[in-house]
Amino acid sequence: MEWEALELGVAQWAKDRGLLKRENAPSQMMKVVEELGELAECIAKRKRASTTADAVGDVLVTIIILSYQLGIDPQYALDLAYNEIKDRAGSTINGVFIKK
Repeated sequence: MEWEALELGVAQWAKDRGLLKRENAPSQMMKVVEELGELAECIAKRKRASTTADAVGDVLVTIIILSYQLGIDPQYALDLAYNEIKDRAGSTINGVFIKK
């Protein structure tokens, strides 16, 4: 599936379950953190690639839902972030990019 269709599918799934209300954003943020923790565990324990991919997907789903709750188009937010970093100079030290 294309990104837009997946995003709209996630949004519809969340809408059908009554999640897309701004007042749900604090609880959704906790869900984002929970899913990030599960992803961190996958990486730390070097779990199978399919398990880690599922964890990445769960993070994306929770971020998409949070974006909709906040009235932010997730593609717009990604575009803003990309345009901020695309020309950034720096170097990678111990696997972490350090900007100038």
